[in-house]
Amino acid sequence: MPFDLTLATSGFLACALLGAAIVRGYTGFGFSAIFIACAALVTNPLPLIPVVFIAEIAMTTLQARGIRGHVDWSRAGALLAGAAIALPLAIWIMLQLPVGAVQLLISAIIGALSLVMLSGWTLKRPLGRIGHGITGIIAGSANAAGVGGLPVAACLGAQTMPAATFRATMIVFLTGIDLMTLPLLGLGGQVTFDTFAAALIASPFLAAGILLGNRQFASAPPATFRRLATWLLLTLSVMGILRALA
Repeated sequence: MPFDLTLATSGFLACALLGAAIVRGYTGFGFSAIFIACAALVTNPLPLIPVVFIAEIAMTTLQARGIRGHVDWSRAGALLAGAAIALPLAIWIMLQLPVGAVQLLISAIIGALSLVMLSGWTLKRPLGRIGHGITGIIAGSANAAGVGGLPVAACLGAQTMPAATFRATMIVFLTGIDLMTLPLLGLGGQVTFDTFAAALIASPFLAAGILLGNRQFASAPPATFRRLATWLLLTLSVMGILRALA
C-alpha cells in the first residue's frame, strides 16, 4: 500500500475518505479537515496532505457544472490573494516540525476553528476585500496543515449569503488554494509516486461521496448538516490532541 500503510489503516482511511467526500458534496467544505483529522489518529498525516489536495481538485471537476452561476468571484479572489501571501512561509515552517508536533498542531488548529464556527459568531455587515484578504492570509497559514478551508468557512458562514453561494465560493477557494499549495509541497519533497498512487486508489470513494453529497444538497438545505460536520471535526480534534499528548 502507498506510504507503507497497513491494510487496517488503509481500510479506516478509505471509510474516512468516503464520509469526508459526502460532507464536501453536501456543504462545499470539510473534506480536508475531516480526512486529515482522521488520519492524525492512526498515522503521520503530513504525507497525506498532497493526496487530499489532489482529491479536492478532482472533486471540483465533478461539481463545476452545478456551481458556476453561484460563485462570488470577488470574495473568492480576495481570499486567494491573501492565501498566496501566507502559504510559502507557513509550509516551510510545517515541514521543519517533527511528526508529533505536526499531529498536535493539526488537531489544535481544527479544534480552535471548529469552536469559532460553533460559537454562532456573525458579522453585522459583510466584509470588504481587505477583510477577505486578511481571512485569506489566515487560511493560507492553516493550509500548510491541510485545513485552510475552515477559516474561510467560518468567515463566510458569519455573513448573510445563500447556501448555494457559500458552497460554490468555498469550492472555488479550496480548488485555488490547493493548486497553489501542491507545487510548494512538491518543492519540499512531499509529492511522490505514492502520492499519485494513493490519489488513484481514492478516486472511486471520492466519486461516490461527491455524488451522494450533491444529491442531498439538491433535496435539503445544508445548514444543520454543516453544524453536525463541525461537531464531528471538534470531536476528532480532541481525540487527535489526546493521542498526540499520550
